[in-house]
Amino acid sequence: MGAMAARSLEIEPAGIRTARSVEILRTERGLAQRALAARVTALGRPMSNTMLSRIERAQRRCDIDDLVALAQALRVPSLVLLQGPSAM
Repeated sequence: MGAMAARSLEIEPAGIRTARSVEILRTERGLAQRALAARVTALGRPMSNTMLSRIERAQRRCDIDDLVALAQALRVPSLVLLQGPSAM
């Protein structure tokens, strides 16, 4: 199995901040999860509303490519998702 099997799936503080930021910004823009997931997919990063829901609930890691695509779809700099909406 090796070290990879022992890797924690716990989401760290930056991941939790990103998850909250995505949900807050999506809600502020009046977008359903399905609509935001469709925007991300249209940008070339396939994402289902289930994947987005899991990212928002910090049950799925948001990798750097997800983060960039989500930021583009929400029309904010990627850094805003990392630092939180108050960074705007």
